[in-house]
Amino acid sequence: MAFLPPAEALARLRLARTDGIGPLTFRRLLERHGHAAAALAALPRLAARRGAPFVLHPEADARREMETLHRMGARLLFAGLPPYPPLLGMQEDAPPVLAMLGDPAALAPRAVALVGARNASAAGRRMAEDLAEALAAEGLSVVSGLARGIDAAAHLGALRKGRTIACVAGGLDQPYPPENAALQARIAAEGGAVLAEAPLGTAPLARHFPRRNRIVAAVSLGVVVIEAALRSGSLITARMALEGGRELFAVPGSPLDPRARGSNDLIRQGAHLAESAEDVLLHLPEAPRAAPLFSPAPAWSGSEPARPVVPQSPGDSANASEVIDMLGTSPIAVDEVMRRCHLSPSAIQAILLDLELAGRVELLPGNRVALTGRAQDGG
Repeated sequence: MAFLPPAEALARLRLARTDGIGPLTFRRLLERHGHAAAALAALPRLAARRGAPFVLHPEADARREMETLHRMGARLLFAGLPPYPPLLGMQEDAPPVLAMLGDPAALAPRAVALVGARNASAAGRRMAEDLAEALAAEGLSVVSGLARGIDAAAHLGALRKGRTIACVAGGLDQPYPPENAALQARIAAEGGAVLAEAPLGTAPLARHFPRRNRIVAAVSLGVVVIEAALRSGSLITARMALEGGRELFAVPGSPLDPRARGSNDLIRQGAHLAESAEDVLLHLPEAPRAAPLFSPAPAWSGSEPARPVVPQSPGDSANASEVIDMLGTSPIAVDEVMRRCHLSPSAIQAILLDLELAGRVELLPGNRVALTGRAQDGG
């Protein structure tokens, strides 16, 4: 298990919690500066180019969060460092920091997610429990979102024979729904793990659930959908699973039950039909089909970073102008920019980071980049 010095852990938490620093920018800042402390020190200079300040997450707040997590028996997981879930770390938008309650050993085995309707039928909940129990007995960690219905049933079934991972939409101190607070505590106490991207105190709002869903899909090799309506969060998780190269399974349901229309439609579109654990195990891969198109978050080297070469202000640099001339409002692959520019890849990446922090370009999933309206106006 990797060790991160306390000062660097505090700096990474502050960087991750700073408004305007998303997962992609976080990773690029670490790649460029080596240490989070160096990245934090560089933000005021970058903010001057951006024309708007970064409001750094207060050190006192970060320390308070770390101390509270410690008192709860929880810990922080940092992307690129074990025991951070390795499959999640392969995602472009992997959270730089996760809070975890429970046993990190639950994150090591191969995992499969079970998701479905909150208003699940008794038969659907029974299927989720039995399927999760059988998969856990085979040594798999069963992943779900701690919601009512199928999610809760999957966690309960997995706990009978093995481990389960609950991914929650709010902070670890905000169990949701409230009636599943005891289940969350039980998962953490019985060898499972509870993961939260959101800081402590964050109430689980509607906009947080898609972010939770992407974690459910990303930590798993496959996703099994049990009872999902045609418009449901479970189908969002299914789409995210396919985009990440995960295997997709669906349990067939009655065509007369609207709760089964979404899952039945997935089968029509090519998802594996799953009626038993054997159906899942037969098609569950050893690794995702899609290879990552980017480098994972840099691991801690323990050495001081080399002083980065700082390019001129994006507005004045001839090299930056050459990069900007290659761009438009329609996204283009960064690799294409590298092929067309007469600059080294490292120089282009440094320029793009400066332009992003200046608000002149937007770096997008899929390793793509596009100009913002501000860049077109001369920003």
